[in-house]
Amino acid sequence: MDLRQLRTFEAVVTHRTVTGASVALGLAPSSVSEQIRALERNLGVDLFERAPRGMTLTPAGERLLPWSRSLLDQAEQARREVTAVRPQVRLGALETLAATRVPAVLARLALRRPDLAVSVRTDGARDGLLGAVAAGELEAALILDTSGPLGELGFDLPPAPLDHLDLEDVPLALVAAPNHPLGGADSLAREDLRGQRLLVNAPACSFWLAGELLLGHVVERVCTGGVAVTRACAEQGLGVALLPEFAVCDQLAAGTLIRLPLASPAVRLHLRLVWRSDREGVTGLREVLYAMAA
Repeated sequence: MDLRQLRTFEAVVTHRTVTGASVALGLAPSSVSEQIRALERNLGVDLFERAPRGMTLTPAGERLLPWSRSLLDQAEQARREVTAVRPQVRLGALETLAATRVPAVLARLALRRPDLAVSVRTDGARDGLLGAVAAGELEAALILDTSGPLGELGFDLPPAPLDHLDLEDVPLALVAAPNHPLGGADSLAREDLRGQRLLVNAPACSFWLAGELLLGHVVERVCTGGVAVTRACAEQGLGVALLPEFAVCDQLAAGTLIRLPLASPAVRLHLRLVWRSDREGVTGLREVLYAMAA
């Protein structure tokens, strides 16, 4: 059992297919398959159940997973100490949050831990960030979620022991063009929006999922794109949009958008910092994570 095999094992766990793991690692699929078979021969157990829809861990694979991450972390820590490399934190963030929320988090961290080298990776997809945290490619990631357990907003989690810390609330606003027919109402119920066009991004988007919780199926969903495009389409009267207040505050102040007074219980998103709980001992990672939130 060598470190290369363990990295390949974790890549297959994260991506669930040999093809996905081979792309992530930059290896041929045959090389990935051979490394997994060699690891299984070495341990004398099957680590994966192979099925047409992907590979899932066997009980033996589940037992290996925390050991694999621990061994890879120890190897990386040894390399840094031997080579006197400056401690590094790799932070992932949704593109939606990169400009508005990440700088303040980095400033808090720089104040508390000026010795750290910090790199930021942005991604438009939450699954990519969580997968990178699960695979040890990122120490932590900033995502959006609702209150309660991780993933309560309605998204799947990778097979890894993830922990989280809520940093701040991210209020949402249901907005429309100033001339929208519902704009003059004092209060709106969910049913008042029946048949309206809700401008959305991809189904995995946090604001799509929040719309599912808040509005259910009373609205027609129209895919427009990211936050900037959705906001612009709402300004042009093409539908209503459920967006974070930080993304529409200027438009609300300027009057190019209005807030629709929806009386339904609010869905509040949280800015969440997510990491692997079994990595907290690596280079004082827990202290670093809480410095981001201080």
